[in-house]
Amino acid sequence: MSSNTAAAAPIITCKAAVIWKENESPKVEEIQVEGPKSGEVRVRMLFASICHTDVLGCKGFPTPLFPRVLGHEGVGIVESIGEGVEQLKEGDIVIPTYLGECGECENCMSGNTNLCQTYPLQAFTGLMGDSTSRMSIQGQHLYHFLSCSTWSQYTVVDVNYLVKIDPKIPLPHASFLSCGFTTGFGAVWKEAKVHRGSTVAVLGLGAVGLGVIEGARVHGASRIIGIDINESKRAVGEGFGMTDFINPKSGSENKSISEMVKLLTGGCGVDYSFECTGVAQLVNEALETTKVGIGKMMMLGAATDKSVEFDFVTLLSCRTFKYAVFGGVKVQSDLPLVIHKCINKEIQNLDSLLTHQVALADINTAFQLLKEPQCVKSVPRQSVYCLLRWQPTYDDEDFVDGRWLKHNEYQFP
Repeated sequence: MSSNTAAAAPIITCKAAVIWKENESPKVEEIQVEGPKSGEVRVRMLFASICHTDVLGCKGFPTPLFPRVLGHEGVGIVESIGEGVEQLKEGDIVIPTYLGECGECENCMSGNTNLCQTYPLQAFTGLMGDSTSRMSIQGQHLYHFLSCSTWSQYTVVDVNYLVKIDPKIPLPHASFLSCGFTTGFGAVWKEAKVHRGSTVAVLGLGAVGLGVIEGARVHGASRIIGIDINESKRAVGEGFGMTDFINPKSGSENKSISEMVKLLTGGCGVDYSFECTGVAQLVNEALETTKVGIGKMMMLGAATDKSVEFDFVTLLSCRTFKYAVFGGVKVQSDLPLVIHKCINKEIQNLDSLLTHQVALADINTAFQLLKEPQCVKSVPRQSVYCLLRWQPTYDDEDFVDGRWLKHNEYQFP
C-alpha cells in the first residue's frame, strides 16, 4: 500500500531484545515501535546476526546509553515508508547499515573513504536524526544502536542507511554480510588492495578474519597465514583458502606472533597484515608482522580500549597502519557488488560461516553459543533467528608483547 506513510502507519507492538543496564544480558520484551517519520522506513526484520560489536554494546560501547536495543547485522523487508521516501517501496528486501553514502560530498567524491560527510557514522547518540527514539517500552524510550537495532522484530531506520539488495542471495548470508564478513573482505579489496602473489597475515579468525582470508584468496594472494588460539579455526580457515596456521598457544612460548610469522616468511614478514580481534595488545604486534618499508597493517576489530600503543622502533621502519570501518566498503556503491559476488559464487563458503540458528526468544542461548569453539555465526530469526558466526578468541589479558600468556574463556555478558 503506497499510502502507508508515516501518518498512516500505526504503532506496532513486537518483541525485541532489550539491554536494560550495562553488562546485563539481553531480555526479550514487548516494545512499541512507532511508524516512520519523513525520510524514514520501518523494516520487519527477518534475520539478525550477532557480532562481537554487539557483545561490546552490552558493555556500553560506543557510548553507555541504556536501555537499548542492540543489533547491527541483519536483513529485513520494508513494512512501511515515511513521507518523501522514493528510493524504496514496501516489500523491498533491505539491509540496515550504520553508514550512509550520498555520493556527492567531498568524502564520497574523493574515492578514498567510505565515511560520508552528509550521512556520517551513526554511533553515539542512540537517537534518530530528530534526536528522538522510535522505540519505547511502557512509555520509556529505548535507545537505538548504530542506527539499526536489528534485534527487534521491527525497527525504524533513516532511508539513507538502508541498502536494497538482490533477494536471490540466501537471506541468512545477507545478514552477516551487513558487517563482519564484508568488513574483512572489503579491507582486502578496497583498503589494502591486496594484489596477486602477495603475502597476508590474519590475526583472529572470526567472521572478519575469514572474510579477509576469502578476499585474499579471490585477489590472488600466494600465502595466507591465519593466526588464532582456537585450534578448530585451522580447518575453517583452510576451507576459505588459508595456506598456513599459527596457534600462539602451542609451539614455542618464547616467540611472539610476529617472530612466528617471520619464521614462515624467510625473516621478512608479510606484505599485508589484518588485525581482526580488537585486542589492543595485538595492534603493534600485527604491524610488526609486516615487511619493513612497504608493509601495510589494517586494524578491523572493534574494541573498548580508548588507546593503543605502538613501539616507536616499529614506526621507524616506515610500515603503514590504517583503521578501516566496514572494510572501506561504500554501502550504496560497493555492498550490492559484494552481494552479487556471493550470488555469482565468486565469494564462496558462506554456508560454513553459519553454525547456529536460534529464535529471538532464545537470544541468550545464542550468547552462550558464542563461547563454543565451533560457533562461527548465530542468526536470530525475527520472526527472528539469531545467526551465530565465528568470533575472535583473543582477550586483552592473553598477550604481552605478542606472546601468549594464558587462556581465558571469552567473556560475554
